[in-house]
Amino acid sequence: MEFEENPEGNGSLVDENQLDLGAKHQANGKPGASGKAKLSARQQANAKCDLPRKSLNTYTWQEIQRHNQKTDQWLVINRKVYDVTGWADRHPGGRQVLKHYAGEDATDVFRAMHPDPDIAQLYLKPLLIGELAPEEPNQERNKNSRLVGDFQELQRTLETLNMFNANLGFFFLHLAQILILEALAWVIVWHFGSGWLITIFISFLLMVAQAQGSFLQHDMGHLSIFKKSKWNLLMQKFVMGHLKGASSKWWNHRHFQHHVKTNIYPKDPDIDTGPLFVIGDLQPVEYGKKKIKFFDYEKQHLIFCLVSPFLIPVYFYPESILHMCRRRHWEDIAWAISFYIRYFITFGPFYGIFGTMVLIFLAKILESPWIAYVTQMSHIPMKISKEENRDWFSSQVLATCNVEHSFFNDWFTGHLNFQIEHHLFPTMPRHNYHKVAPLVRSLCAKHGLPYVKKPMLKAFGDILRALKKYGALWKEAYCTHPEI
Repeated sequence: MEFEENPEGNGSLVDENQLDLGAKHQANGKPGASGKAKLSARQQANAKCDLPRKSLNTYTWQEIQRHNQKTDQWLVINRKVYDVTGWADRHPGGRQVLKHYAGEDATDVFRAMHPDPDIAQLYLKPLLIGELAPEEPNQERNKNSRLVGDFQELQRTLETLNMFNANLGFFFLHLAQILILEALAWVIVWHFGSGWLITIFISFLLMVAQAQGSFLQHDMGHLSIFKKSKWNLLMQKFVMGHLKGASSKWWNHRHFQHHVKTNIYPKDPDIDTGPLFVIGDLQPVEYGKKKIKFFDYEKQHLIFCLVSPFLIPVYFYPESILHMCRRRHWEDIAWAISFYIRYFITFGPFYGIFGTMVLIFLAKILESPWIAYVTQMSHIPMKISKEENRDWFSSQVLATCNVEHSFFNDWFTGHLNFQIEHHLFPTMPRHNYHKVAPLVRSLCAKHGLPYVKKPMLKAFGDILRALKKYGALWKEAYCTHPEI
């Protein structure tokens, strides 16, 4: 969950150095005084702790769990109960993210998605309605309190070890490689002409630039590079919009839901892929019983190979454009337009408008299977279920897997070969994943949880094997249940 000053999530979470007290709402929900006094966010948070504490209402988990509807959403963070119903439409991560955790403990996901929870707490203050009753546990009774405690201790240890501090030089080199590849493509066309062989060659250069751009904007969307959220989000707009021609807000809207409820059907949009594909043990049976047959899903593993080159240019990019236009994200639209203007200026003199569009399309077709296989290899073969309200650690470990660590694997996947660590600590800079992996593996062993790591080619193959298995489940349900 992301709590930021801008309701669209397009700016700083809040200025970490200055907070205008006159612009913020007080605990009673009314605007504060119009005075211009300013305090640091942490100073204000600390000052509030020194005020006389008002008596808070107390609630049981049974009471809290009843407030899980669209029009009635409570959640718990660090034993405090918050009514986020009125905040949902302003939530930068989207209303769905809050809805997914309504009636639940959100302590660990709140910490995971916010690089500086102290600042986010300022926005929670007006939403506070009470706290857990003294006899209630810190989390729901179905969750393993020892595992939750051990994970929170691990989180604190990693913070002490500065594992959430980014190496700016590392990310500068990744941005530089993208810019160099794009410039090199232009220089080659300018020097050698625009023949077919040259066009195919520069398409591969642009493919690499586009794929690496996807990984870099992903880092920025998770606020894992700069200390200030606004710089991460600004650079994400530059990379996603100007270098890739898509909407950063569209990406974040989808991706935050994927992170908070990974492989939970239908809350995770990455696995709610019907009617194109049926995924998991539940959706195929559901489709089979209802006699839904967009095509023969028994062959969907073969269809995936055929359509993967078109997922980005034919499916995701139109979805991104529709998202920008419907929600009137003018800034994202301007950034995306600048992408096409840049291509028309640089490649238009050699290819013309139509030829430049073909070049862009070709680069996207080449990029698409790369991104599709890298992002799906760690999720599709893993546990997919309906909501089970598991603790944060076990829910992420069971829904993700890793791919072996090597220089090439790290580069080729944008370090998403460490999906377990990435999902547990989304705001952690990716160059630190391999350092924390042994500690995560030890915690899994302590609590009897699997820590799955595979060779890359096996991980790619597991996508197709899983799709084939899910297709067989659909076929069985389709053939054995009478038509309704």
